[in-house]
Amino acid sequence: MKRTGPWSASETAAYLRETTVPVRLACRTPDDHPWMLSLWYEWTENGDGTPELRCATGADADVIRYLRGDPEVAFEVSENDPPYRGVRGRGTATIEPDDSKTLLRSLLERYLGGTDNELGKKLLSADREEVRIRVTPERLHTWDFTERMRDVGERDETATSEKD
Repeated sequence: MKRTGPWSASETAAYLRETTVPVRLACRTPDDHPWMLSLWYEWTENGDGTPELRCATGADADVIRYLRGDPEVAFEVSENDPPYRGVRGRGTATIEPDDSKTLLRSLLERYLGGTDNELGKKLLSADREEVRIRVTPERLHTWDFTERMRDVGERDETATSEKD
């Protein structure tokens, strides 16, 4: 995987693990038009240590059909408030069933603090078929405007304090 930008691999991974804004995922439709959507995600490593961005959605979502036709994606995880920083990249998506809704449960915990809420009940209903989208990044690029936007806002620097 090619990585560019100011952050080390460990800083990038820490940011992606700790940041709880949705990922913006871009793909192509069957008519070759660009398509973008926001999804909850988690950043993890697969069994062989390869980093992955994992998302969950309904099996009948349009994006699933699009990704089955063309698995190449671009993505971005970034904050909406200054000072701006984040990670963007591109990679390949694979789709697999999540019959037990394990990833969805994990994402409900990460983003909502639990599954005991109306959205959780709706998404976890037995009649809803769930899938995992696993994105294997081929390229990552980080940016961090904290220094040049110093007077715009304060930020906790813990996610970018470690160096490889």
